[in-house]
Amino acid sequence: MVLGSGWDDGGKVMKITFVFSILFVLILMTVQVQAAKTFVYCSEGSPSGFNPQLATDGPTFNASSHAIYNTLVEFKSGTTEVEAGLAESWSISKDGLTYIFKLRKGVQFHSNALFKPTRNFNADDVLFSFNRQRLSNHPYNKISGGNYEYFASMDMGKIIKDIVKKDDMTVEFHLSQREAPFLANMAMDFASIFSSEYADAMLKAKTPEKVDTDPIGTGPFVFKSYQKDTLIRYTANPDFFNGKPKIDKLVFSITPDASVRFQKLKVGECHLIAEPAPQDIDSMKSNNKIRVVETEGLNVGYLAFNTRRGPFVKKEVREALNMAFNRKAYLEAIYMNRAVLAQNPMPPTIWSYNEKIKGFDYNPEKAKQLLAKAGYPKGFETEMWTLPVSRPYNPSGKKMGEMMQADLAKIGVKVKLVSFDWPTYLEKSRKGEHQMIQMGWIGDNGDPDNFLNMLLSCNSVTSGSNLARWCNKKFSSLVEMAKQTSDIKKRTELYKKAQEIFKEEAPWATLAYARVFRAMSVDVVGYQLQPFGSELFEKVDLK
Repeated sequence: MVLGSGWDDGGKVMKITFVFSILFVLILMTVQVQAAKTFVYCSEGSPSGFNPQLATDGPTFNASSHAIYNTLVEFKSGTTEVEAGLAESWSISKDGLTYIFKLRKGVQFHSNALFKPTRNFNADDVLFSFNRQRLSNHPYNKISGGNYEYFASMDMGKIIKDIVKKDDMTVEFHLSQREAPFLANMAMDFASIFSSEYADAMLKAKTPEKVDTDPIGTGPFVFKSYQKDTLIRYTANPDFFNGKPKIDKLVFSITPDASVRFQKLKVGECHLIAEPAPQDIDSMKSNNKIRVVETEGLNVGYLAFNTRRGPFVKKEVREALNMAFNRKAYLEAIYMNRAVLAQNPMPPTIWSYNEKIKGFDYNPEKAKQLLAKAGYPKGFETEMWTLPVSRPYNPSGKKMGEMMQADLAKIGVKVKLVSFDWPTYLEKSRKGEHQMIQMGWIGDNGDPDNFLNMLLSCNSVTSGSNLARWCNKKFSSLVEMAKQTSDIKKRTELYKKAQEIFKEEAPWATLAYARVFRAMSVDVVGYQLQPFGSELFEKVDLK
């Protein structure tokens, strides 16, 4: 009996202990699940891909280079100051023609279902990442279309004479000429570093395009999946060399409509939204569950005239259309006066901005006279492509298109409005298929070269970033000379002269320099607005 009773008591104890053990495990699992932080970012558009070397648009950079990859040098968060990235240090020769980068040791690449790295980041990865873009006979040069627009527009293929691997952790860049913005350029998205070992494996598997569609980098987040036009999923990189991000999972909820993004923020479906509509800002600021941050923009919104097609070949036509646009009305209706009129192809937040230049006044009657002088007394018919995503430099392409359409009708110009999804819009515009096109630019490195050379030089016509397809030899010569001197005073003089030529030739209708806004839940901490419009999530956390 005693034995039996003892056995029964022990069994109960064992059963109770077992139950408590199960409960403890369940509680522990629940705590762990609750502790896992998922951050949802409502982005304004789909990426055109996941290789930043092949892109020039913000949605792609945010989804790729700023989450997945790193560069040799990077911009210090919230500034235009260059700091160490995958290179722990660098030095420049006295003649300015050699840049030596000492690489960071112990940096690991991500893994995915296709590939597991066998080594850490080294010089081979640097050579692969740049040689793919600059060498036409490189096995990856033509993969995924092979249009390295940034690299080509900035003439990097000509500027970089050679890249030499001195040892596994040292790389030398030999330049053919002095290039004042070179170090800042190396912090830009096109300079993202890819895994050479991954590329070799995919080439051997005869699926080289996987390098671009199933990205592997060294960055703070590991790419998991992409549901086209809907969601992008990432997980935090536990081995990130700057420390594991504070959030565990990152989700991009692709939401092109600004009003829908606002609704998602209000009901808690998003923690942060891109490009809030100007008309919603006051409502957001009055909501005690929402925080709004803002700053002066490093951007310009514009309408480019294809100077190689139809009436736009003639300068008088371009001037006439500039005078037909009631740009002050656009500022009120579209930007809610949270922008100022753009006079130059670069914003006043960039040094060497030419303050003496004034934009075209609104003057429909004079516009008609110029059209008649150009041979179009009764006007003409044309097309205007309207921006399909909201950007700080143009929050509502469709609405602006309708206002522009109405303005041009007053001078006899009949406009058909056309648009496409964002990736198609970018692809077709690079080919010059448009007649007039809405676009804009957000600075990437704080240098005037990033606007004037990237968007308007003769070289950038070939690469596709010069949407006006305007080639003025004198303009390009001034910009080229400015790049090759480190004397800020001389560079400033040259850039100001270049802006005068731009105004005289009018390849664009400059529209606005806009303030930049972001709206987020008050539970978001650690977020910092970046001068280049990029989104960095490695320091972001939730209360």
